[in-house]
Amino acid sequence: MITGYLASSKAGHDKGKIFIITEEENEYVWLADGKTKTQTHPKKKKKKHIQIIKVYQDEEIRKRLLQKETIKDEEIRKVIKTYKKESIIQEEY
Repeated sequence: MITGYLASSKAGHDKGKIFIITEEENEYVWLADGKTKTQTHPKKKKKKHIQIIKVYQDEEIRKRLLQKETIKDEEIRKVIKTYKKESIIQEEY
């Protein structure tokens, strides 16, 4: 189960962009960033075209996604922003 994890796009025009996995099904995942790809209109992408980020995930958001609860786009943006901020801090050390 990778729903709720952050992922980086490895291919396509969104290469390098960070998303949260909102749903998965067989070889596909649905990705949202809270801006261009919202919770209500996520991006469908093949699993082989993403890199899962295992070092950071918001357990509360992940739990809610697994229970099929609605997540606000502001919450998605906050999770991604927090990850980016923490990864920059770790790179400095």
